[in-house]
Amino acid sequence: MKKLLNKYIPLAYGAYFNVSILFAKQKTVAKAFSLFCTVRNGKVLPNQKEYLDAAKNETDEVLGHTLQSYTWKGKKDTVLLLHGWESNTFRWRNLIAKLKEADYNVVAFDAPAHGYSSGKELNVPLYTECTQYYIEKYRPQHIIAHSVGGMNALYSQYKYPDSSIKKIVTIGSPSELSEIMNQYKTTVKYNTRVERALEDYFMNRFGFRTTEFSTSEFVKTNTKKGFVIHDVLDMVVPFKSSEKVHGNWKDSKLLKTKGLGHSMHQEEINNAIIEFLK
Repeated sequence: MKKLLNKYIPLAYGAYFNVSILFAKQKTVAKAFSLFCTVRNGKVLPNQKEYLDAAKNETDEVLGHTLQSYTWKGKKDTVLLLHGWESNTFRWRNLIAKLKEADYNVVAFDAPAHGYSSGKELNVPLYTECTQYYIEKYRPQHIIAHSVGGMNALYSQYKYPDSSIKKIVTIGSPSELSEIMNQYKTTVKYNTRVERALEDYFMNRFGFRTTEFSTSEFVKTNTKKGFVIHDVLDMVVPFKSSEKVHGNWKDSKLLKTKGLGHSMHQEEINNAIIEFLK
């Protein structure tokens, strides 16, 4: 029953958007965008609570959101961790153990609508503004980011190039916003009229169309050292995304794995990241 609901509820939204766009364009497109940004998972689970509570730092008010941050103190460079969609800071627990062992100073925060942070929606421009807040606050030398967090990290350094950042690691990260929107369209099955209205919505609200948002293009001006990690069998984000980013990122290297999946918690990945930071 749950599988049927998961299949047909998006189609019901699509049918609604296709009709209502004829009568209430602005209201419809706002709802379509809100649905796209709605986060359904990623809040702190019971088995995650003890670990995260022990590292809680302060909360910060950013763009109307209360964000929870975390710190693991160390004497070496500061590393900022950025999690992906419907995740939270707990996803970094294995890498944090390695970073602590190497005596790095580790900072992380839960994105809006994730972990202990407030909200119900997240989009990359919002994530980027929150990321910039913590970059200015902690002045990290390195960023390590997973999935959409990696898309955010590269957009962040395109929009706000920061001299304090020396190295950036992306793990299983998408590149083209247009591809993500195409997946949304395929799932919900809204029509071309809604699609065009959404493109206009992005331009009016953020100053770009989805076809213009490409981290593989953004990295052409990125002067940081990059480490791009992706599994060729990733079923969530296609490997070609990282191939394109690496191809355009002058000072980057690519680690191609096979069979490690999308989450990339394995020790070999974490060891490779530590080696890159040295």
